[in-house]
Amino acid sequence: MGRLDGRVAIVTGAGKGLGQAFCVKLANEGADIVAVTRADMQGLKQTEKMVTDIGRQAFTTQVDVTDESDTIRMASQAIDRFKHIDILVNNAAYYYGVKRKPFTEIIPEEWDRMMAVNVKGPWLCAKAVFETMKSQGKGKIINLASEVFFTGSHGFIHYVASKGGVIGLTRALAVEVGQYGICVNAVAPGYTDTEASRTIADINKYDASKTPLKRLEKPEDIVGMVAFLASDESDFITGQTILVDGGRAMH
Repeated sequence: MGRLDGRVAIVTGAGKGLGQAFCVKLANEGADIVAVTRADMQGLKQTEKMVTDIGRQAFTTQVDVTDESDTIRMASQAIDRFKHIDILVNNAAYYYGVKRKPFTEIIPEEWDRMMAVNVKGPWLCAKAVFETMKSQGKGKIINLASEVFFTGSHGFIHYVASKGGVIGLTRALAVEVGQYGICVNAVAPGYTDTEASRTIADINKYDASKTPLKRLEKPEDIVGMVAFLASDESDFITGQTILVDGGRAMH
């Protein structure tokens, strides 16, 4: 018996990297998966196969989390397929291929795109699943923040600001929906070895000496916390941001 037997989880940005890893972990814990992505449909097919190979059901669809009609359709399709939604993992983010540059060189269009995907997206997805979670009297919403909110990051001001927005959204949403038995928390990873991170920096040059555990983070280091926050074991935890970064930042 898994901790999430009978549950249904929506995971955004599920075509690669952390999103794919979250889908596999939650499926291993017993959940059926609604895996969505905006662009990586080939990767989404791989995610679907990984979930079904575990023996869980998977439904995949293309979703732009910045488009309210898309997020509403996502929730509606999940309910049509599985009848309920228990878990939302807001993993989709504008991160892949983002170039570091001084804040004076970031154009407004890039700033707006960052905020739209990283902050507006989780808000719209939460809105889309709220009514079904409210009617159930329970739900788990897990947002992906980042260690960079606590440490800053040179040349990444729009990304850092957006992750601060995620933490603010997490706290405010937790206050509003707690009365309905819905828990909202954020997980803040450090720099993690994923396809997206490899487009940002050379992982071979990552300075692990600043991390007490003295190594680079991997997706498998994060998935356990997401599974915990999705489970009944975290039913009295809400509004929190939990750093999973090997101790690089402490608070």
